[in-house]
Amino acid sequence: MQRYPRDMTGYGATPPAANWPGGAKIAVQIVLNYEEGGENNILHGDAASEAFLSEITAAQPWPGQRHWNMESIYEYGARAGFWRLHRMLGHVPITVFGVASALARAPEQVAAMQEAGWEIASHGLKWVEHKDMDPEEERAQIAEALRLHTEVTGLAPRGWYTGRCSMHTVQLATQTGKFDYIADSYADDLPYWDQSHGRDQLIVPYTLDCNDMRFAIPAGYSAGDQFETYIKDSFDALYEEGLNGAPKMLSIGLHCRLAGRPGRAAGLKRALDYMAAKDGVWFATRLQIAQHWAATHPPAARTRPSAMSQDAFVAAFGGIFEHSPWIAERAHGLELGATHDTARGVHAALARVFRSASEEDRLGVLRAHPDLAGKLAAAKRLTEDSTQEQASAGLDMLTDAERARFQTLNAAYTEKFGFPFIIAVRGHDKASIMAAFERRIAHDRDTEFAEACRQVERIAELRLREKLP
Repeated sequence: MQRYPRDMTGYGATPPAANWPGGAKIAVQIVLNYEEGGENNILHGDAASEAFLSEITAAQPWPGQRHWNMESIYEYGARAGFWRLHRMLGHVPITVFGVASALARAPEQVAAMQEAGWEIASHGLKWVEHKDMDPEEERAQIAEALRLHTEVTGLAPRGWYTGRCSMHTVQLATQTGKFDYIADSYADDLPYWDQSHGRDQLIVPYTLDCNDMRFAIPAGYSAGDQFETYIKDSFDALYEEGLNGAPKMLSIGLHCRLAGRPGRAAGLKRALDYMAAKDGVWFATRLQIAQHWAATHPPAARTRPSAMSQDAFVAAFGGIFEHSPWIAERAHGLELGATHDTARGVHAALARVFRSASEEDRLGVLRAHPDLAGKLAAAKRLTEDSTQEQASAGLDMLTDAERARFQTLNAAYTEKFGFPFIIAVRGHDKASIMAAFERRIAHDRDTEFAEACRQVERIAELRLREKLP
């Protein structure tokens, strides 16, 4: 048995209604990353200087040395960039992703954040890579980040974002049970519940595209108007979706040392003014969005076929293909995951097994189906699914002449092809079924075998839709 841990479906074609407060068409969520003073530095006990997200093209760590230019670039973010952005955004509800050790070195900035009413979420203990950390070391760093953050700000953080995370980060943060939301995801335009780590954890995804970090990477922005245009285009696309009944969330990521530079701040201000001038825009903190989502779309228990044992899977789906539990048995051994926890997902797995089976095995599935309005139906010996399906098309209410005609066609069809006539009857009535019967009996065997297999798959799909979302 293989299980694929990623969810490649999410909300699919029909995302839930966000129902933002006041009927807003879009939620705009601005993050200010406060990392200055928490970056790699031998002064902080690190092995080398910082090399990430600065004005220095292709910067490299300096092992065992301080990097004067890099340090002063980060200092600009704390000394000048923060205050420029604070003046611009002081009236807007935003979220600060605060590195705990950086906040500890920034009492004036923390006070200004709090006076502005900004949410201060945790951005980890230090602004360093976590990908190579032992899980226990990372767990200890999360605990220390929480302790120091609470000590410095007076409040425990309600949100978490590591950024330079490991494959263990979301699991470890979830297991603390302390966060209203985790932001270490870029997987959606709406919040979603992650149920893969033993509890219901709300994920409020973040962004790396509407993010000023692109000023500091090769495939990025070089001028403030590029950032402005990209934010506006992103806003316009999501705003239109909101006008059409599917509101989303726009995340915008800022850094004091990047967007806080004058030429970039000017472009950012124009984008903010543009968005603020529109009707139906909800500027919110991530915590406000998380609380709204938890109240509007609380986590719900749901059937997860990919997490079932083989016995449970076969008990639930062994009858989807008529009297052919071997299909469910084999499907359970495929690489299933969250994307299979829907009617279409389970159908895809079952259909793969059916399609790859030998012709003899598929013929066995066809022969397991009962005649329409036949002897088994008259004797009330159909499966519950078949009974309901035939009744839905009125095949349990035939006149004597209609029943005689069906029986004649059943016998002629089976004599010609070696298997019974099969049609997904839901959505049909007895007249349209009779017409299909009389049309298809003229087919050659290969054509009709292929058509019967398609109908079997369609019946399976309709049955699954009644069992799963």
